Amino acid sequence: MAKIISDHDLRDALNGLNLDQQRRLGGHFAKSVERLVTAERVHRAIATALREDCTPEELDDAYRAAKAHVTHSYTDCGKETDWLAQADHFAAAAVAAALAPETLVTERQSRAWKAAVQARMAINCAMLESADALDDVTEAQRQYAIANAFLGRG
Repeated sequence: MAKIISDHDLRDALNGLNLDQQRRLGGHFAKSVERLVTAERVHRAIATALREDCTPEELDDAYRAAKAHVTHSYTDCGKETDWLAQADHFAAAAVAAALAPETLVTERQSRAWKAAVQARMAINCAMLESADALDDVTEAQRQYAIANAFLGRG
């Protein structure tokens, strides 16, 4: 198994994961932007997404908490832009994507891929607010490293 070094590689790897693995890897992508989250319930949802031993009820509760924050924070989008509020919105959307119920997951877009994209949006918003958000490593590169570690491709 080759290391993941591009989005193409990442998507190919994600397509080979079952829904539980997608959830946990998506949770890791959300964890990488957790510093942008303002709501404690979203922090708890991220922790739930990462756990291997969750009950269906716990997963559903965590998804509902993250989705509620996404819905609540959406009302701020499009107004005079508060980039950190938008970053919070997209970080919560990343965990909601990771926890999405099976009925909402399509073949074309895995939980983990959607979480990855939402996490990247969160970082983009944070970068617009502050130069402190800039890093030598892009969020995509960070996600490749996370996926490689998750899949044992060290």
